[in-house]
Amino acid sequence: MNIKFRLILMSFLQFFVWGAWLITVGNYWFATKQWSGSEFGAIFSTLGLSSILMPALTGIIADKFINAERLYGILHILGGLALCYIPQVDSPASFFWVIFLAMLCYMPTISLSNSIAYAILKNNKFDVVKVFPPIRVWGTIGFIIAMWITNISGNKASSNMFYIAAIAAISLGIYSFTLPQCPPKNLISSNSTLAQKLGLDAFKLFGTYKIALFLIFSMFLGAALQLTNMYGDTFLSDFSKIPEYSDSFVVKYSTIIMSISQISETLFILAIPFFLKRFGIKQVMLISMVAWVLRFGLFAFGDPSGGLWMIVLSCIVYGMAFDFFNISGSLFIETSTDSTIRSSAQGLFMMMTNGFGAVLGSAVSGFLIDKYFTINGVKDWHSIWISFAIYASIIAIAFTVLFKHKHKPKEIEHVL
Repeated sequence: MNIKFRLILMSFLQFFVWGAWLITVGNYWFATKQWSGSEFGAIFSTLGLSSILMPALTGIIADKFINAERLYGILHILGGLALCYIPQVDSPASFFWVIFLAMLCYMPTISLSNSIAYAILKNNKFDVVKVFPPIRVWGTIGFIIAMWITNISGNKASSNMFYIAAIAAISLGIYSFTLPQCPPKNLISSNSTLAQKLGLDAFKLFGTYKIALFLIFSMFLGAALQLTNMYGDTFLSDFSKIPEYSDSFVVKYSTIIMSISQISETLFILAIPFFLKRFGIKQVMLISMVAWVLRFGLFAFGDPSGGLWMIVLSCIVYGMAFDFFNISGSLFIETSTDSTIRSSAQGLFMMMTNGFGAVLGSAVSGFLIDKYFTINGVKDWHSIWISFAIYASIIAIAFTVLFKHKHKPKEIEHVL
């Protein structure tokens, strides 16, 4: 079977698992279970906590002890079993611990999937910068299709979304054992330092100013991404509380509207090689930050009627905001680090974005929204999105001033 097709299938299923429940879990939490908003924030923090604990650890294991594709498969099978159990829980506390277990297995597979793809492509003499984005775009397509299946099948507030995700996860876990082998490259020798023996090599990246600063800003942008994941679909569904919008298309098919964001991703992913080579990493990351400002600002003024175009445009802008940060960041780490710490370095990037960034975004936003933007159970969405837009603006300005990097025409091919 064609190498590219095999990696496309892996990427498709990787994000299908996530798309089946991530965007719609708020509807299940609030509408079906009728649990509180403060506890909902804790649920999303499991993504962050898992990303702090697991990607770097599993990256070390893949670099030193076990084939990356085998570890990847084991994690997906275990995560799928945990997802199967979620519909059985009947309290917020139990839900937290089961979803936490599922995320401990799932979150590290995101960075592992990148490492596996990079290793297989390089072993087969492909240009990673050119070939990887068109493969990764199928992950976004998988996310979209999962969202549509969940919404159109009437399960956007149903526990069935977790069964859909579980089937995909277990299938991917089994499939991964058929992938080309990605054995450990950073094996322990008698001459290894203590840091090398413990698998802490990737953390020396914090000793490089440019990479350390990049990772810190990745954390803050990871917080911005978490805000969208937590509140996007719930924001659109809440228009049902306004009589004039209660029967609108936006309310009935909020998940499909949100999927425009992922459709947009498919276009911007393919544009990444061009933008990186033409503008360089700093400008591409800055474009991402400006796009986050627009994403939140357009949501603040949009509505299902005259302001529908703003909601749609916000979803389109999301593609640039997410891809130019997430995919470009992954490529930056890949081309800036040694192959012997490939999985560890990707895990570190994952830890900063979906780990510390996600915890920051979920914890702080949950507290601020409950304390300052919720009156008698009703959220002031306009003010919420405006405050998020201001946050993204501050990050963009700080990045412009602090991240000193002059683009060289061929840096993407040599140093990036």
